[in-house]
Amino acid sequence: MTATVENQPRILIVGPSWIGDMVMAQSLFMLLRARLPDARIDVLAPSVTANLLERMPEVDHAVRMEIGHREIALGARRRTARELGARGYDQAIVLQRSAKAALVPWLAGINRRTGYLGEMRYGLINDVRTLDTSLYPRKVEHYALLGLAAEGDELGELDRPKLQIDSDRRTDLITQLGLDRTRPAIGFAPGAAYGGAKQWPATHFARLAAELDRRGIATWIFGSAADRTLAAELAAAAPRHGVNLCERTSLVDIADIASLTNAFVGNDTGVTHLAAAAAPRVLAIYGSTHPDYAPPLAPAEARFWLDLACAPCRERHCPLGHNACMRDIPVHDVLRACLDPDARDIASLHHAGGSAAAPAVEPIVSCESEPSI
Repeated sequence: MTATVENQPRILIVGPSWIGDMVMAQSLFMLLRARLPDARIDVLAPSVTANLLERMPEVDHAVRMEIGHREIALGARRRTARELGARGYDQAIVLQRSAKAALVPWLAGINRRTGYLGEMRYGLINDVRTLDTSLYPRKVEHYALLGLAAEGDELGELDRPKLQIDSDRRTDLITQLGLDRTRPAIGFAPGAAYGGAKQWPATHFARLAAELDRRGIATWIFGSAADRTLAAELAAAAPRHGVNLCERTSLVDIADIASLTNAFVGNDTGVTHLAAAAAPRVLAIYGSTHPDYAPPLAPAEARFWLDLACAPCRERHCPLGHNACMRDIPVHDVLRACLDPDARDIASLHHAGGSAAAPAVEPIVSCESEPSI
């Protein structure tokens, strides 16, 4: 948090409602803090993503607005705008592209309202920025460009999102959740809140968990209430070292625990991108979305993608009914990447970057009931 400075610039950022997007927005916050070290930087967001802001030291204050993702809720927006109008913001940066996202800064009378035109937001956005996706293909860049002083300024190399870790809380979590720190651990994010088109099959995750378990590597399985059955199945597939953490952690807890893992495996979802801001290495599996648009921004990362003719469709559910873009990514490809961070000759590996240490592996425990991968 910055100290109070007279006449400091005051910036309100209308932040994302999705977990992964808020993590990526931290690169924008870092850019603004470096460019305007004395600025007051506040972020307007729903509680689900605002809770992450307490781990982002670039942000001074989280302003919570409890409105559903698709709600207009004009009355609530007016009330929030009245509160914010008294704070004297010099600029609002609107990350979302919907018209309703730009309403609060406009109603609050903030003079400079920066964003992309989006849903025909003439007037609501008066500092309109253009986007050349051939130069800046990544979503993290789309956010960061809005933090430049003016249209056309060059965007330099971005800092990766990095959530602060609460070491005391992490120590408590190790005890409360019974986490074994004597062996390597791989985090799992097997859910896909957006829809099944973004989900590697549960059977694949189960086989991966079983193979890691046979090698003495723990699997720590994260998820929400929607993932309850799935997480239980994965823990059962890893009977020696699988730990079901579904519904037992907050978002900031996930960051603290992810920092203890050797790697983290997940679909292109919020928890995977959250882990990328804390874990040393993330392996992300893509199907209906493009791996170069929202890659995991971890120190080391690997992206799996088959680049089928029908991908990326960006649909919630496979319009062709086969989910081949996820189904046909082999378990042995992901397993090999887990065990050998330097492996690059993996058929479904789209990209790998950074360096990480390989986890220590025990002699394989045989089990006739386990399927071959």
